[in-house]
Amino acid sequence: MSATGAPEDKVVGFTGQRVVIVASSWHDVIMDGLIAGAQRVIKSTGITPQLHRVPGTFELPIAAMAAAKSGADVVIALGVVIRGGTPHFDYVCNAATDGILRVSLDTGVPVGFGVLTCDNEKQALDRCGLPKSKEDKGAQAAAAALNTWVVLNQLKG
Repeated sequence: MSATGAPEDKVVGFTGQRVVIVASSWHDVIMDGLIAGAQRVIKSTGITPQLHRVPGTFELPIAAMAAAKSGADVVIALGVVIRGGTPHFDYVCNAATDGILRVSLDTGVPVGFGVLTCDNEKQALDRCGLPKSKEDKGAQAAAAALNTWVVLNQLKG
C-alpha cells in the first residue's frame, strides 16, 4: 500500500452542483467507511450528495452511466472486490474499471474511482476510511472527481 504522495482531500471551487454516489452493497463495514469518507468530502462543499446502492461492484458502471445521463455533474463509484479462489475477482475488477472509465469518457462527467481491489479483507479495512484505517479511499475518490470537475470547467473557459 502506498499512502505517501497522495494529494489532500481538499476541494476548491466546487459549489452548487449535483453529485451522485453509487455504491456496492457487498461488505457492509468496508462500504460504510468508503461512503462516509466520500460524503464527508462532498458535504464540505455545502452539497448533500444523492446515494444509490447497487447489488455489487459489477453493477457500478451501469448505475454511474444512469447517474451521468440523468444530469449529475459528478459521480462517485464506490465498491470493494476481495480476491477469492476463482478468476471471478479478475473479471469483476476489469469490468468495473473499464466500465467506470467508459462512463466518464463517453459522458464527459467526472467519475471518482473508489473501488478497492484487495487480496484480503484486512487490506480493504486499511483503505476504507474507518477510524483504524491507514487510508480513506472514499474521500480520495470524491476529492479527485470534484477537483476534476473544476479543472474541466476551467478548460472550457
